[in-house]
Amino acid sequence: MFHRAPFARRLPVGVARVRRRAVVRVPGSTANLGAGFDCVGAAVDRCLTASVVVQREADATTQIQRGGALAGLDVAPEEDWIVVGLRAACRAAGRDAPRALRIRVSSNIPVARGLGSSAAAVVAGAVAATGICGFSLTEAQLLEVCASVEGHPDNVAAAIHGGFVLVVPGSPARVVPLTVARGLSLVFAVPDFEVTTRDARAVLPRELPHRTATRAAALGAALVHGLATGDGDTLRVALDDVLHVPYRRSLMLGYDEVCSAAVAAGALGATLSGSGSTLVAVAPERQAPAVAEAMRATWRRHGIDTDTFVNSAQVEGRSLVVHHDCEDSPATAGAA
Repeated sequence: MFHRAPFARRLPVGVARVRRRAVVRVPGSTANLGAGFDCVGAAVDRCLTASVVVQREADATTQIQRGGALAGLDVAPEEDWIVVGLRAACRAAGRDAPRALRIRVSSNIPVARGLGSSAAAVVAGAVAATGICGFSLTEAQLLEVCASVEGHPDNVAAAIHGGFVLVVPGSPARVVPLTVARGLSLVFAVPDFEVTTRDARAVLPRELPHRTATRAAALGAALVHGLATGDGDTLRVALDDVLHVPYRRSLMLGYDEVCSAAVAAGALGATLSGSGSTLVAVAPERQAPAVAEAMRATWRRHGIDTDTFVNSAQVEGRSLVVHHDCEDSPATAGAA
């Protein structure tokens, strides 16, 4: 059941009306991690921060000021994932969405790199809706709303809850926090080229043999066990997926060489982050810098510039602060 905020009391004539301003911070995310196709996700230490306020003027239209990784994004306001997520949350709550918004957003999540940039924006919009419209959603409802927009739940679950999560399909879907062994890190190598989700989905087969599905189930269980125990042999097997990686590696110049370089430098295994183009390695914390440099150097030999960063196991999920004023301060990536 959706919870509605109490009706605002009528203000005396001449008293200024207080306006809600929602400031939302949402992490990026990595999904799949090899054998966890469409069901395992982890929050990433890159974030989107948005400030959202309703514009009440009769002639106002939705305006979005973008910064950081979003600065060059040329998308109509009504098609922006923040606005789409906000309107979806309002529909789910039985509320009319605000007609016009003023949004300031900044992000350091690379776009179209398999790091959950669209999921972060959808979650930001849905969470902001609860703040500026004064209703609440349970975490299950928030997941359902955002997954219906995003198309699959792994990235949005990680963005909402933080940490590592397993999403069990159902009505409602069940989100299970995953235990990660102390000392494990994720090492991300972000190349200077894109792989769109549309292209990555297009190469997947419509059907698979039963024996492949059986192996996929075993590898998924191995992934959960390997993360919990830090067992390198188990993780190495689990990160070598059979459902999506064999079909998507052809979209990735240097995939095999970069993954092999990561393992040679001390990683327990490496695979696609989401559908790519980012690659992610699971490595002991002490080996993470060497793994990052090995991945960067290997792609450099292919003439590809690469950004790398190391992610701890526990990154917090979305956060919301509601200000009761009429001001709208600039959003900066990493702000609370």
